[in-house]
Amino acid sequence: MAGSICRVCVDRVIIATDSEHIVVEAQRLRAEVVLTSPDEPSGTDRCYAAIQVLKISPDIIVNIQGDEPLLQSNVLTHCVEALRSAGADVATPVTRISDMLDLTDPNVVKVARAASGRALYFSRSPIPYQRGVDVAQWLASGEYWKHIGLYAYTAKALKQHVMQPPSPLERMEHLEQLRLLEQGAYFTCVEVDHDAISVDTIEDAERVRAILRADLG
Repeated sequence: MAGSICRVCVDRVIIATDSEHIVVEAQRLRAEVVLTSPDEPSGTDRCYAAIQVLKISPDIIVNIQGDEPLLQSNVLTHCVEALRSAGADVATPVTRISDMLDLTDPNVVKVARAASGRALYFSRSPIPYQRGVDVAQWLASGEYWKHIGLYAYTAKALKQHVMQPPSPLERMEHLEQLRLLEQGAYFTCVEVDHDAISVDTIEDAERVRAILRADLG
């Protein structure tokens, strides 16, 4: 996927990791890789650390999380374009939830949005809550959105993120995007049809392996 990404909308693809094993594998594949401290509190902090090591100053930084192996390059393109056009601090993709298992799974991050598409809150819980409606009917009577693990940051927003310690909501939900959201940052949510599988469990990893094997024929 890195090759198609380079042709689409980014100038450089860099793997940032705290694992020496990943560094060795990346070098074997001739991918650009930076070893960062294991003390970085989030992937976003790791992105900033990599930029400092490389001494580069990009206008837009895209954080593609390692637990999203099936992410398609057009999703990245849509987010970069949205960040440039919306005047936002961060652009991030979302997709409509249609499965009750996703709605109730704490590993699937949900987002509540304003009519403009601006993110109001991210949570591992189903949001919004429908008072007086049985949970089994929530998907039939309201829209719910799944967050996909990609962020396109302006350079200013990325620096603002790392200049602040992990926030109270970030620590409670274990969601790094809440650090900037608590500071009033403008997250624009980009609707996509692609429903990536975030690898949070062994079962998720097996699902992804099966998909990749099928794609390879």
